[in-house]
Amino acid sequence: MIRFEPHADGTVLPVRAHAGSKHNEIREPQDGSLRVCITQAPEKGKANKAIIELLSKGLSLRKSQIELISGETSRQKRFLIRDTTLPELAAKVQAVLDAAAE
Repeated sequence: MIRFEPHADGTVLPVRAHAGSKHNEIREPQDGSLRVCITQAPEKGKANKAIIELLSKGLSLRKSQIELISGETSRQKRFLIRDTTLPELAAKVQAVLDAAAE
């Protein structure tokens, strides 16, 4: 189960990043965080940009809605998803996870 956090500007999404993976994909939660695998190497912010791009496409969000608020150089990251309520974001994430399980 993902530990979403309400925020004044939207919802905080905890992410566990796996850089240097074979495929770009959003995977099942691990330790309360959404697992996000990306092919990009974790250097000079490239992996963080790739995660934002993947979250944007996968969750049908604008890139401008997604902001990294902590964990710039860590595997454990927190993204602020602006203009999205916790139930809305939870539903989007669940839809992506359900589609991946099929």
